Amino acid sequence: MNTPLRRVSLAVMVLILLLLGQATWIQVVKADEYRADPRNARVLLDEYSRQRGQISAGGEVLAQSVESPDPGDRLRYLRQYTEGPLYAPVTGYYSQIYGAGGMERAMDPVLNGTDDRLFVRRISDAITGRDPAGGNVVLSIDPRVQRAAYEAMTRRGYQGSVVAIRPQTGEVLAMVSTPSYDPNPLASHNGEVQQEAWEELTEADPPRLTNRAISETYPPGSTFKVVNTAAALEAGLISPQTPVTAAPRITLPDSTTQLENYDGKPCGPGATVPFATAFAKSCNGPFANLAVQVGPERLRAMATSLGFENPALTVPMPVQPSRVGDLDDGASLAQSGIGQRDVRLTPLQNAMIAATVANGGVPMSPHTVAQIQGQDLSTVDTTEPDRLARAFSQSTADTLTQLMIGSENNGSGEGKIPGVQIASKTGTAEWGASPKTNPPHTWYDAFGPVPDPQIAVSVIVERGGNRGEEATGGSVAAPIGRAVIAAALGGDS
Repeated sequence: MNTPLRRVSLAVMVLILLLLGQATWIQVVKADEYRADPRNARVLLDEYSRQRGQISAGGEVLAQSVESPDPGDRLRYLRQYTEGPLYAPVTGYYSQIYGAGGMERAMDPVLNGTDDRLFVRRISDAITGRDPAGGNVVLSIDPRVQRAAYEAMTRRGYQGSVVAIRPQTGEVLAMVSTPSYDPNPLASHNGEVQQEAWEELTEADPPRLTNRAISETYPPGSTFKVVNTAAALEAGLISPQTPVTAAPRITLPDSTTQLENYDGKPCGPGATVPFATAFAKSCNGPFANLAVQVGPERLRAMATSLGFENPALTVPMPVQPSRVGDLDDGASLAQSGIGQRDVRLTPLQNAMIAATVANGGVPMSPHTVAQIQGQDLSTVDTTEPDRLARAFSQSTADTLTQLMIGSENNGSGEGKIPGVQIASKTGTAEWGASPKTNPPHTWYDAFGPVPDPQIAVSVIVERGGNRGEEATGGSVAAPIGRAVIAAALGGDS
């Protein structure tokens, strides 16, 4: 009898161990996978049974969850977006089928109430019996500035982006990407509505869901001359009075390729002009030569100190790293010095450069979240300004400001603000496989008012806007940037 009993006991022990192992496998190892499985209705019902936190800016609610109007709806709360396309690049979307994007994704732990900063409030909810709810996210976005940027782009039918930053704090005051989209259909509880909206948005040309401000990189054209000049000033290689070539074209070093000024004209009547004149007119030859003088190490180091090559940058949405590219020979270095070749950056990065000049050479970490609030709107956490390592001296910043004032005053008058001095740099960037025939991307980077800058802005209008091959940064992008600055200063946009 002992032998059969031992065998039965052993078999029972093996079965118990197998059951324990299976339970451990399901509840520990595979738990996250099952929780994330879109077929798991329990997780979805649990998420939508709690009121998700709201996203707001400047006292305006941009996204909130309300009781579903359909009494037969299994999902209790419906996500709604006020003026969806205006804020969609920042708020993103929240969909039961397609997940989340933008701030809905980046700040999901706060919005769904699981963030550690909301732990005390979760305990309080459990004790008091209140319905659990998510925390609220207050953005640094200024609705006046956001609206001015969005309307200036959309009423002209422009494709591109606008980013505005407060130089002293790094607060992002506007983040616009056009064409935009309406997140509300993606938040619908009707699966067919969601699918139809998703297909329409993902198949659209140009893309709608892409946030061009932080997810796309572009050749910066002449706006990169600010970086080149900063490196040269720091190295003591140049001053505003230094004579530089006025030739309409130069031969690139280590090459037989000719590089000419944008309009093919000389930079002045003589053989040379002061560097300040070359900066104001954005002549290419002097900056190509200057990049060679600066050298690849110093040029790359300056770009890096301003935020290039940083894969960890978030706002808190992830930001595509900007890059200088290869600087292997004299020709590539010279072309990179005027913002062409392999130089690529985001509109956010260009706004950071302008903001750094405005802030005396000190870059501030950009951020879009101003506060985290509890369910009762009490403040849980506040974002403090994050001062980064100095990129260049106050003296260099002062010189760059004067050079950029010269550039602004030399440019077209459309949209200029009476009584307000702006410092700016325009750019007209070639792109694509046929750069000479493609309508150029146009840029405008600026800050103002000088001497007390309250806003720095970067505007890109893709593919020449409505002016095709004749487009320039001054004629296309500059009026947008000036309208944004006017709105920030309380004027008409």
